[in-house]
Amino acid sequence: LCLLRLKEEIYPGGDSKDHWPTLCLNTLRWAKQQGSVCGPAHSGWGLEVKTTDLPNYIVPPFNGIGANEYIVDVTHELPGPDGKLQPAVDFLSMVDTPYVWELNMWYHSLNVGYRTRVSGETDFPCIYGERVGLGRSYVKLDGKLDYDQWCEGIRQGRNYVSDGKSHLMEFKVNDVALGEKGSELRLSQPSTVKLTARVAARLNELPNPTLQKLDYAKKPYWDIERARIADTGEVPVEVIVNGYPVAKKTIVADGKLQAVSFDITINRSSWVALRILPSSHTNPIFVLVNGKPIRASRRSAEWCLKGVDQCWLQKEKLINAKELTEAR
Repeated sequence: LCLLRLKEEIYPGGDSKDHWPTLCLNTLRWAKQQGSVCGPAHSGWGLEVKTTDLPNYIVPPFNGIGANEYIVDVTHELPGPDGKLQPAVDFLSMVDTPYVWELNMWYHSLNVGYRTRVSGETDFPCIYGERVGLGRSYVKLDGKLDYDQWCEGIRQGRNYVSDGKSHLMEFKVNDVALGEKGSELRLSQPSTVKLTARVAARLNELPNPTLQKLDYAKKPYWDIERARIADTGEVPVEVIVNGYPVAKKTIVADGKLQAVSFDITINRSSWVALRILPSSHTNPIFVLVNGKPIRASRRSAEWCLKGVDQCWLQKEKLINAKELTEAR
């Protein structure tokens, strides 16, 4: 787990790794009481699938150290420092493991109405040893850089994730800006909405065919070169509604900032995001139609339920006996 803004960094009861809870929800409960912003690390590990489809409906093995228990924890709320309940999980880590494995679970959980955000992660030096900052969170802040407010921006989804080579800034749906007003736009009836953003990307002048053809499960997992359209200098900016691309525009990846806009019809309550895959992805804006919650996909709900069962098959044997009843 990534536990941002902890005040006490060692779980009570010892000074080694062995006294920590084996049920992630118990660690999250302790962290949330301190006001921590929380999410799983290296999300894709254990969620391997043999497909490039997004979303896909293959149930992964849930046998690794990524966002496996997330499929259970996302359904919980835990008390914060003031005793008020808040989501147990604030974000999923992105960019440092294969993008299909990371994004698929996120898309499914958004489709059934949860509002987990995403954050960039490098996991230096375990996955990438070159440097910190390969997986980035660009948070829009008011005023000077402040770590506490940066973390709060992650919790609010006032950010996009990126490999640093493409950017999706100032994303709005109508007059609702990403990370403001709960990222929520309310419509009285199905309507056409306007999406706007300022975007930029930068490709090297010459294509890298080796990287373009490389299996997405090979490093670098996220890289702008993988988004290049054939041997051009262009990349696609896609609109994602409930996990599926519904519109696309190509931009020249010359590093220059440019405005993009889309007119999209929203027929039912949905989540909406932008992406340049696999280089950058915004957090969602939630568009509610006629006050109804987002329930985008029965298949997503079924995938999540099967995921809970598969996760339990793998994790039961790893949970301490004193936590087992609670885990069940």
